[in-house]
Amino acid sequence: MDMSSREIRIPLDEVVAVLQDLNEFVVSLDRLGSRQASGTADEYTVGRFVADWDVARRLAHARRVISVVLDEQLSEEDNAEIDALCEQGHFYGADDAISPSADRSS
Repeated sequence: MDMSSREIRIPLDEVVAVLQDLNEFVVSLDRLGSRQASGTADEYTVGRFVADWDVARRLAHARRVISVVLDEQLSEEDNAEIDALCEQGHFYGADDAISPSADRSS
């Protein structure tokens, strides 16, 4: 499937909600990283952020918003190809992705 020429429509209110969540995560994690670098935060602080801000559920919701739109607008074959690509990601806890210094540029 040539993904570069395909377009998907997502309702603006859903895009804005997802962008708001992602922006909160990016800014907050950047601030936490700066605090860790300066020694005023540790791994516990990051874990508390993830739990207190319900990061896992909110990211799962963002993934669902996109997945529902893809399911509605693409063929089963296209969706299967996208699913296969997503399964190739780097996942924490996987044998080859345990180290945070693993090369993620590819």
